[in-house]
Amino acid sequence: MTQEDWIEDDREEKVDLRLWRKLLQYTLHYRKTAIAFTIVAFGMASTDLCFPILTGKLIAEVEELGAKTDVAFYGWGFGVLTVCLCANIWGFIACAGKIRTHVSHDIRRDAFSRLQDLSFSFYDTKPVGWLMARLTSDCNRLSNILAWGVMDLIWGSTLMVGISLAMLIYNWKLALTVLAVVPLLFAVSVFFRKRILRTSRLVRKTNSRITAVYNEGIVGVRTSKVFVRQAENLRDFDQLTDEMLDHSVRNAILSAVYLPVVLTLSSVAIASALVMGGREVIFGTVVIGEVVMFMYYAQLFFAPIQDLSAWFAELQMAQASAERVLSLVEAIPDVRDTEAVRERLAKSGTDGHPDAIGQIEFRNVGFRYHTGPQIIEGLSFVVEPGQTIALVGATGGGKSTLVNLLCRFYEPTEGQILIDGIDYTDRSLRWFQSHLGIVLQQPHLFSGTIRDNIRYGDLEATPQQIEDAARLAGAHEFITAMTQGYDTPVGEGGNQLSLGQKQLVSFARAVLKRPRLLVMDEATSSIDTETEQLIQAGLARVLSGRTSFVIAHRLSTIRAADRILVIEKGRIIEQGTHRELLSSRGHYHDLYTEQSMRDIVRIDNVM
Repeated sequence: MTQEDWIEDDREEKVDLRLWRKLLQYTLHYRKTAIAFTIVAFGMASTDLCFPILTGKLIAEVEELGAKTDVAFYGWGFGVLTVCLCANIWGFIACAGKIRTHVSHDIRRDAFSRLQDLSFSFYDTKPVGWLMARLTSDCNRLSNILAWGVMDLIWGSTLMVGISLAMLIYNWKLALTVLAVVPLLFAVSVFFRKRILRTSRLVRKTNSRITAVYNEGIVGVRTSKVFVRQAENLRDFDQLTDEMLDHSVRNAILSAVYLPVVLTLSSVAIASALVMGGREVIFGTVVIGEVVMFMYYAQLFFAPIQDLSAWFAELQMAQASAERVLSLVEAIPDVRDTEAVRERLAKSGTDGHPDAIGQIEFRNVGFRYHTGPQIIEGLSFVVEPGQTIALVGATGGGKSTLVNLLCRFYEPTEGQILIDGIDYTDRSLRWFQSHLGIVLQQPHLFSGTIRDNIRYGDLEATPQQIEDAARLAGAHEFITAMTQGYDTPVGEGGNQLSLGQKQLVSFARAVLKRPRLLVMDEATSSIDTETEQLIQAGLARVLSGRTSFVIAHRLSTIRAADRILVIEKGRIIEQGTHRELLSSRGHYHDLYTEQSMRDIVRIDNVM
């Protein structure tokens, strides 16, 4: 399943047995426990089957022998059956509980692992709330189905087959009277199936949207307060929850009606058996004990049907969850190693090419997002090893897209990107990105300390190496000024640090990695000029012999770049050194002059 298949994930379908068979593999992975709970389920069904037989024989013997009946024998029989039943119930709970816990863990693990591998294009179309719902409520529902539901299915099916055979053996006429309602039950189930499934999908879809709104409301709380949007946000949220209420009520009504219909049909079957059995007793063809046994069996026959009907209704509701979770687990990244690369990695552990990043060439590169407009068109340039390439231009011109293509977060839809003459899609994705360092304008820090976040660039780094990287990035001074120094917690997403401080930590993290290719996406936009000069001096040492790409709006920071590319509407309209571009008095000259004048005016206003 490719990522495009995710766009329409609320389609109407029948219960997909192929999908459930795949999910059942999570249960079968724990083979010993699965075998144990299968045995327990058969044991419970067998014990349940014995109670009516023993009861019928007791009544028949009392009817025939009266006070001479060996009541003690039957007492011991019922005692043994009760102990067996209790033991089976204990095993039932233990096995199903273990399976449920392990299955939930495994599904979440596989889904999270897949999220780490998926391409950026996947996250362009899936909101955080959608993903959170898949890994929380959907996983819980599926683990319940795959544990308790499977157990009920084995127990119920065994019990119903056993009862049917027992009734047919004892009296086929009475048996057919009870079993006559089964086709009607099947018709009722088919009728409710599609309706319950449709409303369930709507519930799951709306729940995902609510989760997304929760996430956006928390992340954007400052913006909401600044623009006094609390009332409007609440109104929008109320509309969404009203929609959720409507779908949930409809789904609950259908599920609630389904079970009473099953109970009504079972009552009709029991009443029919009672009427026919009573007539047989009057005519003397059947003894009372046999009729009681049939009544017991008829009631017992519909007990698993009631459980299975509730389980079936839950299965309908879980179908939507199963589709989405399995789609996530089986999603194929848009950007991944080719089959040829995977084969070479499997054979030799490498992609078969030199372990080096030298010359980089963009050869007539074009790019568009799926069926969207052309963003990059006909880009061609060559970068020699160790060069610093600066990208400038208006917002939306394609600078970040060019860098994303370079980093192989996306791949060109036209043309090629070559590394030392080799198409970079013929290189290992993991190898290439392991030699890549990135510092973003909006850096992300993980919960933990400053030290932890810098070490993220190299988990084996020593404290001294972490400190050296921080000094090189210009972060050491502000870190040591804090009370806990490098052990200062950064908070969720780094919210305990300023944006400039987060950028410095992010830069130290990239420096610690010692990348062969460094990308800076307006990474110094929130750093003061003095600190930026320290960073530039450090970069000159760190990037000796390494290639770097810098996106910058502050043009004064890229004057030393080996080449400056002016990007507009996905094309290179000018390129050259700072001095060459100023001399040509083109677009770059105008941008630089305009920005310099604004800086002068700003300084005058401050003074």
